[in-house]
Amino acid sequence: MVKTETIIAVKSVHESSEFYQKLLGCKSEHGGHTFDRLTSENHVVLCLHKWGEHDHPTMLQSVKDNGNGLILFFRVDNLYVKFEHAKAVNATIEKEIHYNENSLKNQFLLRDLDGYYLIISE
Repeated sequence: MVKTETIIAVKSVHESSEFYQKLLGCKSEHGGHTFDRLTSENHVVLCLHKWGEHDHPTMLQSVKDNGNGLILFFRVDNLYVKFEHAKAVNATIEKEIHYNENSLKNQFLLRDLDGYYLIISE
């Protein structure tokens, strides 16, 4: 078995952790100013790493377009609840709930606090 634990670099681990916890209903399993691991039902959803910490070569310095070439895709059970959460945290909604002809699922598109592009899908 292979599992992935996606790590993204962020300006503020605390603020990004709060954003994702409120958006997705996940919880912090690590906490701290430089790293956090967010989980749901004992599975890692996303890891947050502060820019410039721990000398990781791809996370030394923020660039203009965070996440270029990256989409954070989350599949959820309660899409409409998550959409309300996105509005409650004042997320930048790129596209409201709509039907995606490719995936045959409803989804919405947004940006997080650091400009990463997210798809939330049922």
